[in-house]
Amino acid sequence: MRVLGVDPGLTRCGLGVVDSAPGRRAALVAVGVARSAAGEDPAVRLRVVGDEVEAWLDRYQPDAVAVERVFAQHNVRTVMGTAQVSGVVMLAAARRGIPVALHTPSEVKAAVTGNGRAPKTQVQGMVARILALPAAPTPADAADALALAICHLWRPLAGVHAEDATSRTPAQQAWARAEAAARLGRA
Repeated sequence: MRVLGVDPGLTRCGLGVVDSAPGRRAALVAVGVARSAAGEDPAVRLRVVGDEVEAWLDRYQPDAVAVERVFAQHNVRTVMGTAQVSGVVMLAAARRGIPVALHTPSEVKAAVTGNGRAPKTQVQGMVARILALPAAPTPADAADALALAICHLWRPLAGVHAEDATSRTPAQQAWARAEAAARLGRA
């Protein structure tokens, strides 16, 4: 399976493509950032980011797209831009018939680190380790996009039934807790 992870942002939108590999491994295909100029009209900025996302969808032909779920922040302007970019990404994927999944930041952190409250530096380090990279991808938006793709690839593993909870790894247990909290609106 190939997943395009998207860390939506109006100024920097992280993009990362990861393939599943045997033995619960993941392989890097591509990573980058779509950028738009802060001084431009928001509609132009959305077109710039949207065009880049569409190019990635066409170039890498993912089986699924994983987008970070928009969460409440104190900065309404940031939330609005993030939500708008998320919509552009979801529309581009839907036009191609590619399924889209939304993952909360805590779900992603739990999937790659085992801790739903891990700091960004820990997520970046684990992304580099999981993908056998010499260094963490930069900027953080790029690493976050790869973490989203990895989270989505590993998502079925977190779906272990409650009666099988003792057979889960610590990372799978943390991921399941984060997913449950997100469903309850606490993420």
